[in-house]
Amino acid sequence: MTTPIRRMSKRMPGWAKLVSAVVLVLVVFFAGIRFSVLPGLKDLFGTETHDRSGPALLQSIQDISRYDAASGNFQVVVDLEKDAKYLPDAIRGTRTLYVGAGTVDAFVDLGKVGENDVQVNDDRTSATLVLPHAQLGKPALDADRSYAVSKQRGFLDRLGDLFSDNPNSEQAVQKLAVKHIRDAAKDSALTGRAEKNTTDMLEGLLRSLGFKEVKVTYKA
Repeated sequence: MTTPIRRMSKRMPGWAKLVSAVVLVLVVFFAGIRFSVLPGLKDLFGTETHDRSGPALLQSIQDISRYDAASGNFQVVVDLEKDAKYLPDAIRGTRTLYVGAGTVDAFVDLGKVGENDVQVNDDRTSATLVLPHAQLGKPALDADRSYAVSKQRGFLDRLGDLFSDNPNSEQAVQKLAVKHIRDAAKDSALTGRAEKNTTDMLEGLLRSLGFKEVKVTYKA
């Protein structure tokens, strides 16, 4: 008489499940790297981008009384490195090399010109204007001309990117680029060029209206 053989179901230990999950994550990670370097596979497993944004809403309208008299184009190379204490850079740490390009406008706020700042003689042939000094606007980073040259990340940072997609990953270098562009604009002759252009504009405008003598100065 034969005895039926019963198959014993063995449950996988908890530590074995954890090891299997880690191995699976590493396989997917390195497979993604392999797909990116092999020709043809990148297109096969590529992604498509769809813009499903809603329409832009107008929130407010403001009158502008300033005269934009000059604009400066700036470019800066940002080298931002973040290290972790007691860990080598290959394990934890990031370094980003970023080229930031942007513009800064210089303007004269004509809305601050009061009645006492404009003097005209009786026969309207001579005019004297006292204007506020030129100011610098906020730097505007040009997304089309700004780009990351290289990104170096440690193993743990790369592993974390598999589970999260951070849209602000370049926000730190972008803010630093804006700061450097702002500082460069302050050290440049941009405001002086703006005041000269404003003076030339007003002199030409008033002379076309019949004024023979036009004097433009700036407040102390």
